[in-house]
Amino acid sequence: MTTLDNALTIGDLKTRARRRVPKQFFDYSESGSWTEQTFRANESDFADVLFRQRVAVDLRDRNLASTMLGRPVSLPLAVAPAAICGLQIANGEIHAARAAQKFGIPFSLSTMSICSIEQVADAVDAPFWFQVYVMRDKAFMEQLILRARAAGCSALILTMDLQILGQRHVDIRNGMSAPPRITPGFLLELMRKPAWALGMLGAKSRTFANVVGKATDVSDLTSLSSWIAEQFDLALTWKEIAWAKDLFQGPVIVKGILDVEDAHQAAAHGADALVVSNHGGRQLDGAPSSIRVLSEVVEAVGDKVEVLIDGGIRSGQDLLKAVALGARGAFIGRPILYGLGAGGEAGVSRALEIIRRETDTTMALLGERDICNVGRHNIYSSGLDHRH
Repeated sequence: MTTLDNALTIGDLKTRARRRVPKQFFDYSESGSWTEQTFRANESDFADVLFRQRVAVDLRDRNLASTMLGRPVSLPLAVAPAAICGLQIANGEIHAARAAQKFGIPFSLSTMSICSIEQVADAVDAPFWFQVYVMRDKAFMEQLILRARAAGCSALILTMDLQILGQRHVDIRNGMSAPPRITPGFLLELMRKPAWALGMLGAKSRTFANVVGKATDVSDLTSLSSWIAEQFDLALTWKEIAWAKDLFQGPVIVKGILDVEDAHQAAAHGADALVVSNHGGRQLDGAPSSIRVLSEVVEAVGDKVEVLIDGGIRSGQDLLKAVALGARGAFIGRPILYGLGAGGEAGVSRALEIIRRETDTTMALLGERDICNVGRHNIYSSGLDHRH
C-alpha cells in the first residue's frame, strides 16, 4: 500500500503536503486575511448542518453523476482556480487538469497560474474553464479572454471580489513571491524538502506564465509586482459581465457573490452561473461563510442561474450538505492543493476519490440513490438558517 493509499481523508493529504511543500507556498493556501475568522468559518460552519438519516431503502445502482453548465460531470464538483498550483509541485496545473479530466469533472485555470493557458491546453484533451480578474488593463484582459477562447475553454469565470486586496498577514510575513526570493530561510527549506526542489528543475514554468512577457510592460518579476498593484479595478461595474461574455462567446460564471442583491445583479447582467464565495476567506474578514449564505442566494436566483459554492469543502459530506441546500455543484481549491503537494496528479486523484467515496457512502446513509434527488428533505436541521 502506497503512502497515498494510506490517506483516508483530505486532512491526511494536507499533513503529507505540509511535509513536502516549502512553507511560504503551503501557507499561501492555508491562510486567510486579517484575523482569519471567515477562513475558519468556511470549514467549521458545515458542522451546523445535520443530516436526516433514513433506513430500509433500496440502495442499489446509486448515481453520483450530474451536470454543471449543461455538461455531464461524474460528481457535482469542479476544481477551483488557484493561483499557485504550480508551486505546490512542478507543473502543478497540468497534474491537476489531467486528474480532473480522468475523474470527469471540470478543471479551472487561474489567470495567475504558473503554467500558461496554452501549456495546459496542450497537456489535456478535455476543455477546461478559465478564470479572469477584472483588470484596469482592458486590452490585456481582452487578450486573455481571446486566448482562453482559442484554447477551447468551455466556460469563463469572472472574479468580482478582488477590487482591492485583503491583507493577508501570513503571506506578508513569509515574503511570499513567485519565484521565491533566495534567502537563507528559503535555502534551508529547500534542504528540508529536496524532492520539491529537484522537481522544480524540470518545470515548464516557474513564474506567472499567463502574464510575464504577455502583458504590456511586464517583462520580468520586478515589473510584475508593480503591474499587479495597479491592476485592481476600483471602478468595476456589473457591465463587465456582458462585455466579457460577448468576447468569450460562451458561458460566464461570476465568482465572489456573498449577498442576495449582488446575486440579483449578476443574474440580471447575464451571468450563466454564479459562485457563492468569499475568496476562501482571503478578502473580507468578518464576512459570513459561503455555506451560511448559500440558501439565501439559491432562494433568490436559483430559478434563473446555476448556483455553485466555493469555500470550506473538505469532504463528501460537505459536498452533500451544499447540494442539499441547493447548490448545483461545488468548487474545491485547497483539497486539490493538498493533493498536489502530497503527490502531484496521483495526489489530486486520491483527493477526488476520497471525496467521491465519502459522497457515495453518505448519500446511501441518507436513503438516497441519486445525487440529483438530494435536497432540503435530507437535512434534519440547520443552524445556518437564521437571517442577519
